[in-house]
Formats: sequence, C-alpha cells, structure tokens
Amino acid sequence: MSNSNFRTIPVRAPDTAKDPRPMTVTSDSFADGETIPNAFVFTGCGGQNQSPQLSWSGVPNGAKSFAITCFDPDAPTGCGYWHWLTFNLPAHTTSIGAGSGTGKSPAGGRSGYNDFGATAYAGPCPPKGDSAHTYVFTVYALDVESVAGADERTTGATLLFKMRGHVLASGSLSGRFGH
Repeated sequence: MSNSNFRTIPVRAPDTAKDPRPMTVTSDSFADGETIPNAFVFTGCGGQNQSPQLSWSGVPNGAKSFAITCFDPDAPTGCGYWHWLTFNLPAHTTSIGAGSGTGKSPAGGRSGYNDFGATAYAGPCPPKGDSAHTYVFTVYALDVESVAGADERTTGATLLFKMRGHVLASGSLSGRFGH
C-alpha cells in the first residue's frame, strides 16, 4: 500500500559531470525502461537476486575508476532506497557479468552498505500493493583510482558525497519491477 504522505526525492549525480556527454549504459539482462526479470529480483520477492549484466561506453579520457549504484527513487521512505553500491572498479573495466555483484564486489572493486544492510547487490522488492517501482542503475566515471574514505560501511548518500568533485561523466539505465 502506498503512503501519500511521502514524497519522492529524485536522485542526481553528486555534482555536474565534468564531461557534458553522458556515458551510455546498457544491459543484456533487461532493456532500458523495461521490466526487470526475476533472475535479478530479490529472493524475498520470488527472484534469484543476481546482479544484472551491465556495459558502458562513452568513457571520457582521464577516467581512473568507476562506481555503480542501484537506487529506487519510488520507495516509500521519503528518500528512496539504495540496492547496490560498488566502487573502485578499475579504469579498464567496461562491463560486468550477470551475478558478478552477488555476494561480492565485481571486477576487483569494493562494495558499500546498501539499505538491506548488506555489502552486495540486493535486487528489487517493493512492498506488495505498490505500483511498479523504478530501479536506476548508474555508472560513474571517476578521476581517482579509489574513492577516499569509502569502505564496506559506506552508505549511498555518503558515497555520493565522497565522489563529489571526482565525477567525469555518468550514465544510467532504468528497469521496473512490481508484484
């Protein structure tokens, strides 16, 4: 059941990207704007909780690492819900395979603390009765090899704060899920 007392606060990049051209993010797991398949949905909602395959292109010169987040701006929390935070992915990385963020950090990167209380991917699982939620997967190209001070206790808001001033470009892919 949706609570109309909450308002959705849109997520945005921590600062204006230094390169005005957005990166392109695609997935073999689902198309932009389409329903996220059960393989990538949280187990508590009937899924297999695998992180989706993601690829990105249009990376600007000077990128030294990447960060990936998955955020649900439709969550009835008043401030959204973080499903995945991974960062310090090496600059040569331009894709991650399906399942690579499940229970671990992909591509040798590190994972932060999501709103499920875990340091790994946690797939979509909106409250029953809510309309389908949007899940935004964003890839950030950073001008540093590692995000200073970020570790497994880093939350979504803190990661965005720590990336401030280091985002060269970003791109997003959105999927939807409801039950």
